[in-house]
Amino acid sequence: MTFSSKTRKQAIEKMKTETLDLLIIGGGITGAGVALQASASGMKTGLIEMQDFAEGTSSRSTKLVHGGLRYLKTFDVEVVADTVQERAVVQSIAPHIPKPDPMLLPIYDEPGATFNMFSIKVAMDLYDRLANVTDPRYTNYMLTKEEVLEREPQLQGERLLGGGVYLDFRNNDARLVIENIKQAAQDGAQIASHVQAQSILHDENGQVNGVRVSDLLTGEEFDIHARLVINTSGPWSDFVRELDENDTTPSQMRPTKGVHLVVDAKKLSVPQPTYFDTGDQDGRMIFVIPREDKTYFGTTDTDYHGDFNHPTVTQEDVDYLLEIVNRRYPEVDLTINDIEASWAGLRPLIASNGGSDYNGGNNGSLSDKSFDEVVAVVSKFQRNEATRWDVEEVLENVESTLSESEASPSSVSRGSALETATNGLITLAGGKLTDYRKMAEGAVNLVQETLENKFDLSYKLADSKNYPVSGGKIDPANVDEELEKIAQIGIEKGLSKEESVYLADLYGSNAPKVYAQIDELEAVPGLSLADTLSLHYAMEEEMALRPIDFFWRRTNHMLFMRDTLDAIKQPVVDEMARFYDWSNEEKEKQMEELNRTIAESDLSELKQRNA
Repeated sequence: MTFSSKTRKQAIEKMKTETLDLLIIGGGITGAGVALQASASGMKTGLIEMQDFAEGTSSRSTKLVHGGLRYLKTFDVEVVADTVQERAVVQSIAPHIPKPDPMLLPIYDEPGATFNMFSIKVAMDLYDRLANVTDPRYTNYMLTKEEVLEREPQLQGERLLGGGVYLDFRNNDARLVIENIKQAAQDGAQIASHVQAQSILHDENGQVNGVRVSDLLTGEEFDIHARLVINTSGPWSDFVRELDENDTTPSQMRPTKGVHLVVDAKKLSVPQPTYFDTGDQDGRMIFVIPREDKTYFGTTDTDYHGDFNHPTVTQEDVDYLLEIVNRRYPEVDLTINDIEASWAGLRPLIASNGGSDYNGGNNGSLSDKSFDEVVAVVSKFQRNEATRWDVEEVLENVESTLSESEASPSSVSRGSALETATNGLITLAGGKLTDYRKMAEGAVNLVQETLENKFDLSYKLADSKNYPVSGGKIDPANVDEELEKIAQIGIEKGLSKEESVYLADLYGSNAPKVYAQIDELEAVPGLSLADTLSLHYAMEEEMALRPIDFFWRRTNHMLFMRDTLDAIKQPVVDEMARFYDWSNEEKEKQMEELNRTIAESDLSELKQRNA
C-alpha cells in the first residue's frame, strides 16, 4: 500500500463518483482519529484537509501527551482520571510515539503559587494512583532545594523550596496524526490533502448530504456526496459551519494562541522536562523541555483574532517568554538572537465551557477547611477506603474562590463538544490532543447509530482501544527492546547505529519498509542515505507534497535540527522536483515557500527590528 500523490488523485476520483457513508472535514488529530475508527469499522470514509495533515494546529502543540497534573491545582480529579487513562490507551496503540519522560516541577515560595511542598505531594500521589503508575522508575518523588539545583544548576535558587518529579510523556504530535491517517487509508478511507470545503450540500429535505470542494492544487471544483458529514476542523469549526447557508448555530469557538521558542541546549541546559509557574500570578505555567540537543519553552495563552491560517510569533510573545525564562534561569540571559526556531499554534477551545484550562484553571485558592477536607478524602482514597466518586463528591461541594465572572484565556475549558445540527451536520470540536481517540470514539458511535437509524446500514465498530495506528505494531510493554531489534535491521543494511535508531523511533514498525529502500536507492547528492530514505518514504508513503511537509511534519528537522537545515534544503527541493517532475517555476515557488517558512521560524524579521 502506498499513500502518495498518486493515491491522492485516486481518492479524489473515487470521492467524485461514490456516495460515502462519512465525509470528514479536517485532517488534524481529531479528524485523523475519526477516519481511523470509521474506516476500521468498514464504513465508506472520506477525509479532506485544506492544508497538509496536522498543519493547522496538531503540529503546533507543546509536544507532550499530558497526564494532566496541572488540573489537580483545582483538584479536578475527573479530568485527570480520564486524561491519564486515555494517555495509557494512546501509548498502547501508538507505542513508538509517546515516550515516558518524567517532569520536574520546582516549587517556589511566591504569592499565588500553584502548589506548595505539601500540596504537590498530595497531588502527585493522587495522580500516580489515578494513572496506575507503579513502575519504580516512574513513581513520583520529592526533591529538596539542594537536589533540584544539583539537577538544574541554572535554575533560580531564590525562594526555591524544592520540587516534585512525576511521570509525563513526550510526543511527536504531527507523527501521531500522520500515523492515524495512514492506517485509515490502509483500511480503505479516501483521503486527500489540499482540498477545501466551499459549501455544504443538501438533499430535497434540507438535510446535509455532501460538500462542494475545491482541489487547491488544480483549481478544480467538484461535489462529494456522503450520507453523513462531520466537521473536525478544530479552530476553524465555526467557519465550516458558516459554509452552510441553512445553519443558524451560534459561534462556539474561542481559540487561544500558544507560542514555543527553541534554543541550543548549550545555552539553556535542562536534563528533563521542567514545568513551573510564571511567577506573575496570571494562572499560567511554563514548560522548558529538552529535545534533540535543543531546549524549547512555552507557552503563551492569549485570545486570538488574527488569520487562523497563519498565526505568528509576535514581539510581545517573545518578550513574555524570555522574561519568564530568564527570571527562572537568571544566569542564562537569553535574547531573541539565541532563538533558533519557533512555532505558534491555535488551541481549539470552546467558549462556553468554564473550568479547568490548558494551564489548570485560574489562580483561585481553596480555604483551609476545604483543603483539609480534600486532603482527608484523598488520603482515604489512597488507602482504598474511599472511591474516586467519594473524592469527586467532596470536590463538587468544596468551598473555593475558584470561580470567575468572566473566563480568562487561561480558564477556558479543554473540554470537547459533539453536536448534530438540525440539518444533520455533525461537529466535533474542542478537546485535548491526549483525548483524541476517546473523542473520535464518541463521534463514530454517533455515526454508527445514525447510519443504522436513518439509512438502515449496520456496522460493527472496531475496538479502537486495541487497534494500533500505522507503525504501532509493537508490544507496548517492550517498546525499547522491540525498537532496538528493528534498528538492527537498518544497521545490517549499512546505516550507522545513530541513523538506524533515529528512523526506528520515527517510523516504529514501518521502519523495515524504510530500510528496504536501501536496495533501490542511493544517497541523493548532498543528503545522507538516512535522509534520502526518509524523504522518499515521506513522498511515497506519507503524502508529503511539499518540502515544508517533510521538514516540519514528517520530521522535526526545521524545529530541532536547525544546524543542518541550510545544508540539506536545496538537495531536498532538488530531489522532490525530480520525483514530482516540477517545472523550474514550480521548483522556485516551493523553495521560496520553504525559505519564507524558515525565516518566520527563525524570527528573522523580529531579529532585524531588534538589531
